[in-house]
Amino acid sequence: MLSAPSGAGKTSLTKRLLSICPEMRYSISYSTRPRRDHEINGVDYHFVSKESFMERVAAGQFVEWAEVHGNLYGTARLFLEQAVAGGHDCILDIDVQGAAQIRTEMKKDGVFVFVLPPSWAVLNERLRRRGSDSPAEIERRLDGARREVERYGEYDYVIINDDLDHATRILHAIITAERARAWRFERSPAREMFGAEAAAAGMP
Repeated sequence: MLSAPSGAGKTSLTKRLLSICPEMRYSISYSTRPRRDHEINGVDYHFVSKESFMERVAAGQFVEWAEVHGNLYGTARLFLEQAVAGGHDCILDIDVQGAAQIRTEMKKDGVFVFVLPPSWAVLNERLRRRGSDSPAEIERRLDGARREVERYGEYDYVIINDDLDHATRILHAIITAERARAWRFERSPAREMFGAEAAAAGMP
């Protein structure tokens, strides 16, 4: 799970990671916010109306959902369940509210990473350089970022995105290390195979 204040580079980091880990599955969130010119429905987000979104909430179709900067965002429960059942690692781009919900539901199955910009000045510059938000919207995002950053201690890892290549290497290293945790091995087919071979050899 990746969380970050708007403008920290979370989306770029996710795309870089998927280019080197194509076996991972990316959860495309549902959103009620207006689509930006460069965005593609079903690729960047599933853009839906507020009415359609709330119908999905009522039907229990989201494993988590939250209101962020006046818009609604949610993660499809069915996608996540199918990906996990298929043995795939998933990457979720979610805000701190959604991450808290996922953490409660998934327990230790999830790995939570918070992405920080190198400084507030850089974050401010990135938001203004995008040119897609009004000055009032930028100020609202900056105010939200201050509240979000205060919760980085709830996460397993923190990455400062001062260089995208370096940040990608750190994120890849986290995933590699997490895949090798002993408790994950206990639940893997490899563990069952090893146990059978050990028993045949008379090992305890």
